[in-house]
Parts: sequence; structure tokens; C-alpha cells
Amino acid sequence: MGVERAYFYAHPEQELRDVEWLHYGRYLHERLKGKPTQYITHRQEFYAREFRVTPDVLIPRPETELLVEAVLELPARTVIDVGTGSGAIAITVSLESGAAVIATDISRAALQIAGDNARRFGASVPFVAADLLAPFADSSVDVIVSNPPYVPEADRASLQPEVRDWEPGLALFAGPQGMAIYERLIPEAFRVLRSRGSLVLEFGFGQADTLSVLIEGWHNPRIRNDLAGIPRVLVCEKP
Repeated sequence: MGVERAYFYAHPEQELRDVEWLHYGRYLHERLKGKPTQYITHRQEFYAREFRVTPDVLIPRPETELLVEAVLELPARTVIDVGTGSGAIAITVSLESGAAVIATDISRAALQIAGDNARRFGASVPFVAADLLAPFADSSVDVIVSNPPYVPEADRASLQPEVRDWEPGLALFAGPQGMAIYERLIPEAFRVLRSRGSLVLEFGFGQADTLSVLIEGWHNPRIRNDLAGIPRVLVCEKP
């Protein structure tokens, strides 16, 4: 219908037109096949903003807002968001902090969606097609943030069908233990961060101990739990 939800409460007597019933029937058919609602409506709220999403990008999760909050607490003039997807993290950090934010992704289709979202919100975020941090100079930024793929390949069969069959595998799976991207990203972040710069990572259930080994040599590591009490966000500093 192209209206806000409040419209329904104000106009309970209104009935759908034939063309609206046709659209609704098509959307319902897609949902019954398992397609996530966010990919049907092309919308997902994140940090009080409504982002456009398609099957080319991961659907932003509420727990990822913790990642943004961790970044906003840091003193940062320059930030890189690695694996930006829909651009939700980069755009939110840019608009909420005023920091200079650059975002990367290996998927050009994802970068197109992220760019569309940035234009909609008026966020000045450059989006770069890159494999992690390859284009960036040594000791050049204050904060690197990432919600990388971290689902082990072994967990593929046990995922909800809405996730496994519809969301992009490139943004979900990362090797047998789910650590393949961290193993590359953490050393690259050490190179690119300035001294006392911060690395902020989201990670999955049961991965905190393995990550603690990968960040040996980093300073002041701390972990935040999500609302379910599960360790979810790691923050650490380059010496």
C-alpha cells in the first residue's frame, strides 16, 4: 500500500484494492517458500534507520548494533568498515560520530546496495571494492571495525533455512571453524592501524577463546555480551 504502519490504525475501515491483493499474494507466496521478510520488503531497521536490503547482502541483526556502540565510544577520526554488506555499520558510524569512514567489500553487488543506502541517508562514505584491507597504507587509520563471515562450514546444515538458503554464503561462511577471515584480517588490521588504534570485531558463539589466541600481542582486549548474554563483540588496541 505504500503507507506507514500507523496508517492502518487510523484507517481500519479501508480495504485492499485488487492490485494490492495481487501484490500481497505474491509476497505471501515468497514467504511461504522461506524467503525472509526483509528480502521481500527490501527493508530492515538498524539503529533507528531503515536500510535497503536484497539477497546480495546480509540482513543486519540487532546484535550488530553493539558493534556500532563500541566504535562510537572510541576516539576516532578515521574508520574503516571491512565487509560492509548493506553499509549499515559504516553509514551509522559516519552519521552518529562524524568520523571519516571508508567501507570495503569483496562483493560489487553488495557495494551497490551500500552506496544506494548512503545516498538515501546523505552519508559521505566512500565504498571500495577490496579484499579486506589490501588497498590501505600502513599505520593510516584510528579504528577498524568488521562483522565478517564467521559461521563454520560444518554448521551449514543446521542453520535456519531462511539464513542458509537465502542470505549470501560469502557473508556467512568462513572455513571449517569459521575463523578463516579473522586469521587474515587481524594481521592486516595490525598493519593498517596507527599505534593505539582499535580493532572492533563481531564474532560467533564459542569463538571467544580462539580469537583471544589470534590477538596475542594486542593490548587491552575486552569482550561485550549481547542481550542474550552471549559474548559477541571484541575490542582491542594496537600497541
